[in-house]
Amino acid sequence: MKLATLKNDTRDGALVVVSRDLSHCVDASAIAPTLQAALDNWETAKPELELYSQQLDAGELATALPFVEAACASPLPRAYQWADGSAYVNHVELVRKARNAEIPDSFWSDPLMYQGGSDIMLGARDDIEVIDEEWGIDLEAEIAVITDDVPMGIVPDGADGHIKLVLLANDVSLRNLIPTELGKGFGFFQSKPATSFSPVVVTPDSLGDAWDGRKMHGTVDVAVNGQRLGNLEAGADMYFDFAQLISHAARTRHLGAGTIVGSGTVSNRDRSRGSGCLAEVRTIETIETGTPKTPFMKFGDRVTIDMRDAAGASIFGGIDQKIVRYTPR
Repeated sequence: MKLATLKNDTRDGALVVVSRDLSHCVDASAIAPTLQAALDNWETAKPELELYSQQLDAGELATALPFVEAACASPLPRAYQWADGSAYVNHVELVRKARNAEIPDSFWSDPLMYQGGSDIMLGARDDIEVIDEEWGIDLEAEIAVITDDVPMGIVPDGADGHIKLVLLANDVSLRNLIPTELGKGFGFFQSKPATSFSPVVVTPDSLGDAWDGRKMHGTVDVAVNGQRLGNLEAGADMYFDFAQLISHAARTRHLGAGTIVGSGTVSNRDRSRGSGCLAEVRTIETIETGTPKTPFMKFGDRVTIDMRDAAGASIFGGIDQKIVRYTPR
């Protein structure tokens, strides 16, 4: 089953069920007005939404409308929690190697995670607004999942059952602000503006072999200004799977329904696959030549992130965003 949130005159948009081929959708307000409302009552809402999905794919709903990705908000325009991990340790290892730092042993047993801003989430076609391009504007192509209510202290073998939806993310980073923030010893804040998400979320049982119960498999295509940055295998080098990430997040707290957990930048040890962010490209350049050559993004640049099935069809719809200057009022 595929779901999306269409923009309307409210903060939280309107929930629709989307056809398997992303061509049509149908209003789901009779079941739940928003995706958050559906997640709050998932055990009841899911079967009813699935019936709509089956009827939509069979062409049985006269109320079906063309599905327009550009009309979508983020699936959750605002979320109760956005917790982003760093599951691809290869990415962390490269970044530390570039500054001649060893990776601590704990990084292989305990995932990194930060709590991002979740009051405003960007839709897949929304502009990325930045005040100053000298802040080092970067993308981060990620896989993410959305949970139902997760109890505190859950172990990974139980956490996988709380994964209800899967989607793509662009965790925008302002790289030149990060060193000063991390130097204070209190984590990211100004260096992590609003995150963007794919138009569509998908239930794990609809992903077939691409979902193994704990992680996504398949190629994440990433480009900047139409130039390939990466064709990354999502499952190959994901050292911590989503069950482990959820268990880590819930170690000392309950997680509310609608919590989004990100994978961190998808990163492969096979360098021929490219990279999921510009920082990694610059890191590899530093390791190989002593200095980075690839610039961060500038105003007017465009980033695209997509993931396709074996037949070449987009699974989640594509993220396609332009970097624009924001002038404070």
